[in-house]
Amino acid sequence: MPSPDTLIAFLGIALIITFAPGPDNLMVLGQSLARGRMAGFGIAVGCALGCFTHVLWATLGVSAALAASPMAFTALKLAGAAYLAWLGIQAIRSGGQLAVSTQSAPARPWRKDVGRGFVANAINPKVGLFFLAFMPQFVHAEAGSATMQMLVLGLVFMLQTVVVFGAVAYMAGGIGRLLKRRPGVAPWLDRIAGVIFIGLALRLALDDTQG
Repeated sequence: MPSPDTLIAFLGIALIITFAPGPDNLMVLGQSLARGRMAGFGIAVGCALGCFTHVLWATLGVSAALAASPMAFTALKLAGAAYLAWLGIQAIRSGGQLAVSTQSAPARPWRKDVGRGFVANAINPKVGLFFLAFMPQFVHAEAGSATMQMLVLGLVFMLQTVVVFGAVAYMAGGIGRLLKRRPGVAPWLDRIAGVIFIGLALRLALDDTQG
């Protein structure tokens, strides 16, 4: 098990990393503005679960194998970009329907937002390589099993991600609710969310770095 000092140091750096603008928190922000707090929180939980899968892959050495294969890395990266672009196009084409919930059109099940966040995070190879490089710095031989230490650190990262992204979802969802009281705003909220997704897709697809 990691020592308390190691856990505190890891948590502090993890919070800084999570607060920094990036694909995951931008997805949470965009969906919260367009579809409300619960949609954003679903994306947040999905992203956190996706992060933990990367911890598992890094622990098992899968990320290292992926890093050694440029072709596999590129294929997975393009698949992730295509998925984000598809989400963006769907949001733009909705014409505000995603942002407006009526009694005749029930809201999308929360688990679907969790699934979207999970897939978008889990198929991003750069996240896996980040964990592969970041987490071993907090693993110490004298603290016992390296596998157990990695899993504990991964759980800490996942939990703080839910808290931070949940706060983003809460605040952005409140702002979105206020904006939707104005006629004609709902379609633009979906368009903003769509542009965010497409921008993230382009950023991922055009990034020519492997690590």
